[in-house]
Amino acid sequence: MKCKRWLGACCAATWLLTPFVAADEVIISPIKDNTLYEHQDGALSNGAGEYFFAGKTGIFADFRLHRALIAFDIAGSVPPGSTIDSAALRLHLASAAPGSGEQPVSLHRTLADWGEGKSDAEDSEGRGAPASAGDATWLHTFFDSDFWASAGGDFEAAASATELVGITRTFYTWETPEMAADVQSWLDDPASSFGWTIRGNETENQTARRFNSREYIDDAGLRPVLTINFTPSGGCDPCDMDCDGQVNAFDIEPFLCLLFDANCMPCDTCTGDVDGNGVVDAFDIEPFLNCLFP
Repeated sequence: MKCKRWLGACCAATWLLTPFVAADEVIISPIKDNTLYEHQDGALSNGAGEYFFAGKTGIFADFRLHRALIAFDIAGSVPPGSTIDSAALRLHLASAAPGSGEQPVSLHRTLADWGEGKSDAEDSEGRGAPASAGDATWLHTFFDSDFWASAGGDFEAAASATELVGITRTFYTWETPEMAADVQSWLDDPASSFGWTIRGNETENQTARRFNSREYIDDAGLRPVLTINFTPSGGCDPCDMDCDGQVNAFDIEPFLCLLFDANCMPCDTCTGDVDGNGVVDAFDIEPFLNCLFP
């Protein structure tokens, strides 16, 4: 009952009585990612690899363009009708050629669906692996039967975001209003949710950036994540426990009632289930507190 006593004390904090519009945040992992390796036959991919690449490599006499693909389940993570306030993609750089300095890495909205197969490149993964069934390749959306309209993938020419990525193995974040607009469009039209194509410097050799993919094994904390801040539609805000159109300290008592008393009757069937798992339980406490302390 420690949580109950702590929340009860919060009721005494008069500054909590100031109303505000509730916003929510979700941090989600990709549902798929892959690398397109420039190849005349579209024979290379890396669907199950621990890394994906963006830019131009330089391995002996083998200089190829690399473009990464990444996609997220937006409609399954954000309530329908919500307004997307911001979207931030965080990637961890696994390696870059020494002396290559800072290089631009841009996100472009992908215009066609694509696949992640079981191909898994060896060593540093820069050369790719033989494409397997369903893989995206330089020529294919799904190997080996479906094709991009243009070799190298179909994507918006204008970048949704661009960041300079150095050679330090650390996190890099892309966050722009254009990215929020992309996520909004994918929420409103899930059939068009194909994610982003990630491009690096495609004119100079040895400028490619290698990022940890969703399959990275050693540390799950180094995998890609997308942070989305959104405002739920006015029809149902699970944090507005007293249904007065505001989220403030007056919502704490009804939340506790519903949390600890199965016979409590909320003012709306959606209230209290802040994490969206269909029940009001201890897992709703942290997201409810995030509503109070955004």
